[in-house]
Amino acid sequence: MNTIKMLRQKYEYTQEELAKKINVSKATVIAYEKDSSNIPAATVASIAKLFDVDCDCIIHNTQPKSYTYNEIKEQNESLLKDNIERIDIPQNNIKKFKEVLLYITGKIGAKPNVGQTVLYKILYFIDFDYYELFEEQLIGARYIKNHFGPTPVDFLKITREMEEENTLSIMTDTYFNKKQTKYLPRKEADLSLFSARELQHIDNCLIRYGDKNAKELSNYSHKDVPWIIAENGEPLEYESVFYRTPDTSVRTYNED
Repeated sequence: MNTIKMLRQKYEYTQEELAKKINVSKATVIAYEKDSSNIPAATVASIAKLFDVDCDCIIHNTQPKSYTYNEIKEQNESLLKDNIERIDIPQNNIKKFKEVLLYITGKIGAKPNVGQTVLYKILYFIDFDYYELFEEQLIGARYIKNHFGPTPVDFLKITREMEEENTLSIMTDTYFNKKQTKYLPRKEADLSLFSARELQHIDNCLIRYGDKNAKELSNYSHKDVPWIIAENGEPLEYESVFYRTPDTSVRTYNED
């Protein structure tokens, strides 16, 4: 049976009721129940959130994953032990990285322009713009220089960990006929970890960068001094933000 149809019937929704809840027409729901392979990412996220299931089961028409509290607890303890030496972010900031990612994907993750590359750049600018403005680290992630711009070193390890924790869904979509990896939250971010200033800064970065596509953000990051002066594959230095040009600087400096 089609997964969407099975979930709809389990929750005793009519096709019309489901259509209203995910903001589509009844005819669209009927089409999804025949073929779920081409549902837009934003709609997949809406359906998964409504029924509290993983996005993959909607996309691939499979049974939802089932997790128990003990399974998640044991899995998390094992993952933590495995990653103490492998993740380069200070241990007390891994949680912050995860919550920032949940927050920004909750805000803009379903937008068609936002895939892996866009998230790389937004995380970079959140970190480096904050450091330039306040001379403090927000996440403190390590970024390296590659051809497409700054890349957070531990992004793939942490997002795989979050997927296994059932807090983040990773899926493949298409954007202008190109495959795109998208990330959608399975839970709300814990905002208690952030100060009001940090949250305001993150929101400002989402306003500034959230509508740009991967190419636009990559080109923009290539104008940034931390990326320019680094060697390929080498870490970007936070201190170099104080040598930014007006093209990318976010701080107003006194003449003296």
